[in-house]
Amino acid sequence: MKKLNVNIDHVATIRQARLGSYPNPVDVAKEISSSKASGIVMHLREDRRHIQDYDLVNYKKNIKLPLNLEMAPTIDMIKIANRIKPQTVTLVPEKRQELTTEGGLDLKKNFLKIKNLIKKLNKNINIMLFIDPDLRIVDVCNKLQIHGIEINTGKYCDAKKNNISKELSKIRKAAKYASELDMFVAAGHGLNKKNLTRIAKIKYIKEYNIGHSIISDAIFEGIIDSTNEIYYIINT
Repeated sequence: MKKLNVNIDHVATIRQARLGSYPNPVDVAKEISSSKASGIVMHLREDRRHIQDYDLVNYKKNIKLPLNLEMAPTIDMIKIANRIKPQTVTLVPEKRQELTTEGGLDLKKNFLKIKNLIKKLNKNINIMLFIDPDLRIVDVCNKLQIHGIEINTGKYCDAKKNNISKELSKIRKAAKYASELDMFVAAGHGLNKKNLTRIAKIKYIKEYNIGHSIISDAIFEGIIDSTNEIYYIINT
């Protein structure tokens, strides 16, 4: 069965709008534990716009679902990951002014930096890289001997009707190639009930990381039903 990880950053976004303690994303993670989800994603951004350091500490103390910690490739973030010890770390690019992650890592430009940072991560942490669906980038990831990749589905989700098939083909080819290289393949960014069905048919993708649409739908449906509905789509 394909896995679904729920990103709870936007619960923290609501909390930080008032700089208070409610809603607590860890409490939502506890609710998600009763759903079909396999894990939780939290992105600790450098500007701390949503998830805070104490959220990670509280999560590890209270929640048993595996944690995928998204973070920028910096030494400060590496130190935090080694202290928290999530099951998985996904390195993602980060710009201070962006609304959300805008693309995959530039591994051609930052290969040596990423390589050196990876060496500093605890050996028991699975390492994944958030990349655009490009076979050349998949090759670079393979050289880094990491656990796997998360394919950026943003362009597919934003594509106009005439370009949807083109973007879907890029994702399929990248997922197939990475799978053939024995890398674990995940996908995420912008996925929702409307655009997920076609991409869920790609057998090489074993895990989906979805947050904004699940949290948004939960306003109307409740977090467990919202999570399970996405789970059933990817496993139908």
